[in-house]
Amino acid sequence: MTEIQQNVAILGSTGSIGENTLAVMRRHAHRWRVFALAANSSVAALLRQCIEFKPRYAVLRDTAAAADLQQQIRSQGLPTEVLAGEEGLVSVAAHSEVDAVMAAIVGSAGLESTLAAVHAGKKVLLANKESLVMAGRQFMQAVRAADATLLPIDSEHNAIFQCMPGAYQAGGFPAEVQRIILTASGGPFRHTPLPELQHMSVEQAVAHPNWQMGRKISVDSATMMNKGLELIEACWLFNAKPVDIDIVLHPQSIIHSLVQYVDGSVLAQLGNPDMRTPIAHGLAWPDRVNAGVEPLDLIAIGQLDFEVPDYARFPCLALAREAATAGGASAVILNAANEIAVQAFLSEQIKFTAIAAVIEHALAYTESYELETLEVVKQQDQTARRVAIEHAAALAL
Repeated sequence: MTEIQQNVAILGSTGSIGENTLAVMRRHAHRWRVFALAANSSVAALLRQCIEFKPRYAVLRDTAAAADLQQQIRSQGLPTEVLAGEEGLVSVAAHSEVDAVMAAIVGSAGLESTLAAVHAGKKVLLANKESLVMAGRQFMQAVRAADATLLPIDSEHNAIFQCMPGAYQAGGFPAEVQRIILTASGGPFRHTPLPELQHMSVEQAVAHPNWQMGRKISVDSATMMNKGLELIEACWLFNAKPVDIDIVLHPQSIIHSLVQYVDGSVLAQLGNPDMRTPIAHGLAWPDRVNAGVEPLDLIAIGQLDFEVPDYARFPCLALAREAATAGGASAVILNAANEIAVQAFLSEQIKFTAIAAVIEHALAYTESYELETLEVVKQQDQTARRVAIEHAAALAL
């Protein structure tokens, strides 16, 4: 096990992934140093982290919030330099002294900085699935061109990585693998009567039964769009086609995903539902360290249940699979419309069931382009957002 201290930049440090990353690093201060912390606009939370970890850099995407943080950093007498905007995020992600980047900014906002880390050849711990959903081809080409190390942090993809490490980032889907099985908890509405779904509140949607996550990701879990985005991400990460990947409901969230081989073997990664496990695995890879997670007690759990997803209950999952199969710009449109629809729901502008309606409309009525460059990806994203915003307004309460 190496004991050389490595510099880590955490993009999205005030979110749940960021906080859990700091929890793991706190246990192993001799091994990792917090070099840079970055967030969107959370001045108080980022200041608290700066006081404890004293990073070289702190970045806020919101420039006004960055100016506020700068004043408070000075008043505290901290050595941290404050940067602002997308330029600041890109700067710390690609910094020559950074060894590893935790890419945990939620949504399309994380694309530029994550790609900057890849282009700089960093060890990239990918918790921002939208980067691959939006620009999977360009992203993976950049990984190979820069010889970057890409390690998936979503618990499902990290589990797949652990179950077939030899095949990771191979030239094609491994011949010895029959299929990948992504597990999903089913979220808070797994057994809610279908007529009642339209009346579900924001508080009910973000109350995940197993995981502590941010509000946007929690809503994605409730609609199962999160699993749809993970399907697309898995295709890029593991050179798979949508037909190679099954999705199974597993309400206990103990088995994080499985890989079925042609000889009949099925390998699964198990653990308590705690993001510190995949985070520690990514940080320490190829070593392993104590993540501070409670050991799994199979006797106490008693049983593990599995169900087939109900696509009538989870239309977002069906839309995601259709987009993954269609290819082209479909995944970009899907992701953009979902971000708009979820924000409209969180702002109590539309009903829970209208999220899928907004996405379906955007997929049907957004003009699609060939995604030859990253600039075209961004244009497609913006076009889909405009279409989704208009339809969300038409469905407003």
